[in-house]
Order: sequence, then structure tokens, then C-alpha cells
Amino acid sequence: MSTTKNKNFELVQSDQGINGQYKHWFLDYASYVILERAVPAVEDGLKPVQRRILHAMKEMDDGRFNKVANVIGQTMQYHPHGDASIGDALVNMGQKDLLIETQGNWGDVRTGDDAAAPRYIEGRLSKLALEIVFNAKTTDWQLSYDGRKNEPITLPAKFPLVLAQGAEGIAVGLATKILPHNFNELCEASIKYLKGRKFELYPDFLTGAMIDVADYNEGKRGGRIKVRAHIEELDKKTLLIKSVPYSVTTSGLIDSIVKANETGKIKIKKVTDNTAADVEIQVDLAPGISPDITIDALYKFTDCEISISPNACVIVDQKPRFVGVNELLRLSTDKTKGLLQRELEIKLAELQEKWHYTSLEKIFFEEKIYKELEKKHETWDKVLAAIEKAFVPFTKKLRRAITREDVLKLTEKPVRRIYKLDIDELDNQIKDLDKSIKQVQYDLDHLNDFAIAYFENLLKKYGKGRERKT
Repeated sequence: MSTTKNKNFELVQSDQGINGQYKHWFLDYASYVILERAVPAVEDGLKPVQRRILHAMKEMDDGRFNKVANVIGQTMQYHPHGDASIGDALVNMGQKDLLIETQGNWGDVRTGDDAAAPRYIEGRLSKLALEIVFNAKTTDWQLSYDGRKNEPITLPAKFPLVLAQGAEGIAVGLATKILPHNFNELCEASIKYLKGRKFELYPDFLTGAMIDVADYNEGKRGGRIKVRAHIEELDKKTLLIKSVPYSVTTSGLIDSIVKANETGKIKIKKVTDNTAADVEIQVDLAPGISPDITIDALYKFTDCEISISPNACVIVDQKPRFVGVNELLRLSTDKTKGLLQRELEIKLAELQEKWHYTSLEKIFFEEKIYKELEKKHETWDKVLAAIEKAFVPFTKKLRRAITREDVLKLTEKPVRRIYKLDIDELDNQIKDLDKSIKQVQYDLDHLNDFAIAYFENLLKKYGKGRERKT
């Protein structure tokens, strides 16, 4: 009896231990999938694999195209999930025609054709990506998964990338589906927000088609949009489908038409895929069938019309948060404004440091303080002390105290440089630095106007050819 009780007690103990471990491990796994794989961060709108790809491409960037196979290899130093996941994410980004400039067969989202093998296709960062995504001075870093290299925690993206690219991901217990939006409209919305005016955002798809956004609900959970293909009547016996809804391929659309015909929902003679540079699916009608009735039936019974339910979720402060696209744009614009401020502050500090050293250099040569180097002092420390003392009468001309590092830097000047020095040239440099400092200080004092001008510049430089397609 006693032995049986002890065995039962041990089983209960063991069961509690397994339950506890399962609960703990499952929570760890769920958190990892949500934070590290499936859901984009609000700071830069990127998932970790996308961020690592862009960082690897920046390291490789020399203005020329790189083989995608090489980009995948470089990214594997940072991403621990193998080449297939990196390759898929890279092709997906390249097909969005935003951050990556492509060369070769990268596949076609309209037809569902896959990209060629990584060894055959090439890519490089677009000019837009180089302007809006990277700045080493404002990037926060962490060690990569194996501790060998540094990688960005988030990239300092000065644009709502998550809204421009869109994002989809399935994690443990939640999913995200952010639809892509138009580049120009995002810039215009950011400008309106900074000016304190109202704005509206609706999806825009590279596949074109038409959308009904009456129930979009800012892309939040519970919202819905309808996407329709363009259907034209060529003649009384022929219809042409000129676009496909987002996430539908031409082959999938044709399959849905054939299925509807087989079940008697529509009556057609045949369907032909003539897609080349532009989508064109030809539908030949059965004798005596009305084109108008067939168009209505195509929308009702085939993938010529689909319904999409968005579900915008991003990582905010290491937690998943469901937000609307308008709030996402506001968060991103505020983040951009903060990054612009940091860049201006860094630039101002660098200009002030340069002004200080150039002014020191001018005094050093104009007042012949450099002659202290020719005097016989007992030690090098006494030489430096003598130079520091010689600067004392001129400290009012400077904007900060002179440090030992300043003096050491001055003494490293080659003798030839001393005798060829042009005081007027230094005066001009100081005047130019004063102008630059004044301009940066003005921009900091009028940061909102500076941010508006930044988005207006993006619109002017990169907006052409990015007009709404849907």
C-alpha cells in the first residue's frame, strides 16, 4: 500500500513538472515567433529577416548588382533560419519594387510564376532605400545570434515602410495582415498630418484592379475590402479580363472560371490566358449568352471578385499591438521626425566641433603659438602645458574650453602644412561653418517645417511612376 502511494505521488510530481515546463516553453516559443519571425516592428516596419537582408545588402553595396545567392550567403551571418527562408523573403521584397532594384527573372505576382534560381538573378539597394533606411550614426546595434558580428536592433527608417510594402504573418495565437499602400499617398498623408490636417489612407496594389473600401475600417480587425478585376467587353461574344485581384494569380483565376462553368454558374465556350507584359484573359461566351449577365456572374461566382480582411498588428515596445493604418502612419511620421532631429543634432555637434578646431588652428598659426614647439622644454608634457597657457588670452574667441586632446591634435600638424597655411582660407572656412551651423540650428528650431520639406522632397524625387494603380 505504502509503495503504491509513493508511486502515485511521484507520478503527480512528474506530471506537474511536465505541465510547468510545457507552459514555460510554449510561452517562450510563442513570444519568439511573434517578436522574431512573424510580426513587423513599428520602428522600421520590418520583420527580422527583412532587416537582416537590408543590412547585409548595405554591407555589400558598391553600386553594382550582386548575385542573390551571394546576398543570401551574407545574410546567413545574421539570420539563423537557413537559405530558403532568406531567399523567399528577398524575392518577396524585390517584387514590391520599392527597396530593392532587381535584374533577371524575379517571378511575377500576377501570374504566380516563381523567380529563377538565386544564382541566376541579381539585386541591389534602390536609391530610395539608401536615402530612407540607413544611417549608422542613428542605428542601435546588438550582437548577432552567434555573437560574431553586430546587427541593427531596428533600422532608422524615415518612412512608413510597413504601409508601403504591406506585411503578412501567422504567429502563435495571432496573425497580421497589413495591406500595401501607395508611396505618393503615404508622403502626402504624412505632410497633412504634420500640418495638422485630416488624411485618409486606402490600399493600393501592384496588380491593379478595383477596390471597394467602404468597410476598410482603417485596416483594423473586423474591416473588409472587396477587390474586383477589370472586365471589358471586346464584342458580344468575347470578354477580356485586364487585371487580377490582389493575391489572385491568372492561373488561379482561370481555374475558378473553369470550375464555375463546370458547375453551371456561368456558360462559356473557352478561356484563354494571353498575359504577357499586361494581364489579359480572354473569355469566349457560349452562343446566345449575354455579356452583361456573364460579367455579373464572373464577379459573383469566380475569383474576379474577392474579399480581403485586413488585420494590422505590429510590435510596439516588445509587445504585439493591433492598430489602424492611420495610427501607424502617425507613429511612423513621429518616428521620422525624431530621427531627423537626431540627425540634425549630430550634424550640429560635428559642425561645432569643426568650427572649434578650425578656430584653434587659426589662433595657433596667426598668433605663432606653434613656436612653443621650437623652444627647449624639459618634457613633452611641459610643451603641451606651454601651448595651453599660450592659448589663455584667446579663449574668449572660442565657444568651449580647450582640452589636452585639442592641443595634441594641433601638434600633429606637419611642418610643411604650417608654412603653407593660408589664414584667409581658414577665415573663409570659419564663415562657411558659421552659415552651416546657423542653418542647422534654424532647422532644429523649425523641425516640423523641416520634416514637411523632407517628405515633399521624397515625393518630388521618387514619386514619378508610383501613381495609384488600384
